[in-house]
Order: sequence, then structure tokens, then C-alpha cells
Amino acid sequence: MSETSETGGAAGGVREVKSAARTVELLEVLAARGDRPARLQELADELGVPRSSMYALLQTLISRGWVRTDVTGSLYGIGIHALLTGTSYLDSDPRVRVARPYLDEASQALGETIHLGRLDGHDVAYLATRESHEYLRTISRVGRRLPAHVGALGKALLAQRPDAELPEGPYEAHTPNTHTSRESLAADLAATRERGYSVDREEGVPGIVGFGFALRYEVPALDAISCSVPVARLTPEHEARIVAVMRETRAKVEATAPSGSGSVHWR
Repeated sequence: MSETSETGGAAGGVREVKSAARTVELLEVLAARGDRPARLQELADELGVPRSSMYALLQTLISRGWVRTDVTGSLYGIGIHALLTGTSYLDSDPRVRVARPYLDEASQALGETIHLGRLDGHDVAYLATRESHEYLRTISRVGRRLPAHVGALGKALLAQRPDAELPEGPYEAHTPNTHTSRESLAADLAATRERGYSVDREEGVPGIVGFGFALRYEVPALDAISCSVPVARLTPEHEARIVAVMRETRAKVEATAPSGSGSVHWR
């Protein structure tokens, strides 16, 4: 059976390599499960491949550190090499390196949590986080994804794009305040464009408000920064201070970050 097939998503109409695509799909499924390990049959069913083929693929990836298994050999999860590759991505990105010290400055000035995220399809991936000493999360967001319609980072980036690009909906609700319709989200994005930054009022996490600022060193912006603050600490004075500091932080990052992602223009 051929290992290649035509795919519209491949660059220049190059044939997709089925075995490579299947490997990537498997790793994405395992990564999305987080701390919920999968069984062989679950993975075979989800990817629509024979059980024997899935077993062989899993054993290959286990031997190379991309997948791990428990002592019984019946449960599978993402392996440590996925972490090493993800760390390499962050370490090699000049814009992430440039932004980190400014994230530190903003977090120290405000006493709140500051994020850097990048648009990836309909989601935002967290690239860096500086946690508030007042509100510590038990799990770091770095490397995790959130639907763009949910939080301040995503809405800041969606506002840089025409509403015609928005999915039809309905959208997934994370809290009772999440925008679940295209019309509601579009109205929010119009307000975001007018004020120059996005506001997430408990739309992604109950009790947390976020303020997002697109980084405009490319058009449309792919990266954004945000500040998250518990509702209990958000006074009008503190909100005005957050907006002022985050605007200043955005200006510093935009002035310093290399255009075109440095010497290499990634696509």
C-alpha cells in the first residue's frame, strides 16, 4: 500500500506521507489527553487504523522517547522527547527571547500574571508566562492551548483580522460568560479594535479578568501579551494601571523584536 497521498494542505501540492501524518496525529492525540493515558484500542479507534499497525507505531515511538508506557505496557502517554522539542522551539525563537525580560518587568510592576501567546489555527498557544506571587497556578500554561475566542490573548489577535474569517459557531463555552455565537464575538472584537486592547471578563476562567494586547511587529499579528488578574483585586484604579503598563510593555517588545522572526522568516 502506498505511503503517500495527495493533500491540499501540503506545500506546493507535495504528496503527504501517510506514515508521517499518522505519527503526528498520534502524538497530537496523546498530547491533548494530558494526564489521561490511552489504551491501544482507544488510539486505534480514534485514528482509524488497525490495532496491529497502531501497536507497531507505538513501540517505535516508545523506543525513541516520543511515547511512554506504564509497567504493564497497556497504557500510553506523551514522552519526554516531546518536551525537549517544545523547549527547543521556545529557545530558538528570537521574539520569545526578546519578550521574556519585558514580561518580567510587567509582572513585577503590576504584581499580576503576564502571558505571551501565539495564534495557531483557531487556538492560542502559550509561549511564556510570568506568574503573580499573589495568585499561583498549580500547572504552568506554557505549551498549552486555548481556543482563541475564549481569552484576552486570542481576542486581541482575532481583532486584527476581518470578521469574515471567524468560524460560523456555535463556539465552545468555558464559562457562562464565554462568547458562543459569531455575532456576540464579532461585537466584542469591534469594541476591542476601538479601545486598542481586548478584555476577557471571566470568559475563560471564573474569577479571572484578562487584558490582551496584540504585538504588531507583523500584520496581521500572530503574537499577543496579556495580563490576568483575579476579580477580587480589580479596582478601576488597578485596571487603569494594568492598561498603562501593558501598553508600555507592548511598545517595548514591538520596538525590540526582530521583524520576520529574525534572520529566518518562518511560515
